[in-house]
Amino acid sequence: MTTTNRGRVRIGLQLQPQHAGYADMRRTAVEAEDLGADMVFNWDHFFPLSGDPDGKHFECWTMLGAWAETLSRVEIGALVTCNSYRNPDLLADMARTVDHISGGRLILGIGAGWFEKDYVEYGYEFGTAGGRLADLAESLPRIRRRLDTLNPPPTRRIPILIGGGGEKKTLRLTAEHADIWHGFGDVDTAARKVEILDRHCADVGRDPADIERSVGVSGSPADSGDQLLDLGITTFTVSVGGPEYDLTTLREWLAWRDEKNR
Repeated sequence: MTTTNRGRVRIGLQLQPQHAGYADMRRTAVEAEDLGADMVFNWDHFFPLSGDPDGKHFECWTMLGAWAETLSRVEIGALVTCNSYRNPDLLADMARTVDHISGGRLILGIGAGWFEKDYVEYGYEFGTAGGRLADLAESLPRIRRRLDTLNPPPTRRIPILIGGGGEKKTLRLTAEHADIWHGFGDVDTAARKVEILDRHCADVGRDPADIERSVGVSGSPADSGDQLLDLGITTFTVSVGGPEYDLTTLREWLAWRDEKNR
């Protein structure tokens, strides 16, 4: 069982930028904010991950710049940025810029990368999973150093979210560098990952309560919400894809959040 103290429940929407026009994506992001979502995320890929592999798709960070102006309350970010696609110092500058445009609402989600088609089609070296994780380990301190030296600086200490459940490396990097951990899987899987993350925190001398726990969810909160909450997980993100973005499940999780936060 995690040693984190329970905070307020937060609900996010991952709006998958695939199989729809941008006007539909913008409208859905605004609707999610109006419904009361705490965060709206996209993802950092160049092609759809489901459905027609060559269907409509839009780029992550240019979209975040637009959302920073369009949305006024929710936090925004990528779930998650692929470390391989941008120089880490450039990524830090991009994050700082979107942080300012949004008035301090950016979450810098990042991971090692995994979708081979992105790499091949855009001319990046795919390499190995171990090599990509090693690159992420090198990039994380560079990102923080660049954020600390930019002029003007970010409006706040931009929270870093690391996505993934690799037990030896990804969760270790999370313990060392992240403010938020985001994982996937059922309750049993989440329980195992949380326990391992806590062990890594102990190994690096970090208070596990410093790391917000987040998971992707589907279905009704009645199926898993309370069990995940008992693990110390307080952030829950619903994913929706195009062409028609159905926010029914998001509404259910928002109602559950409001009940838990009374």
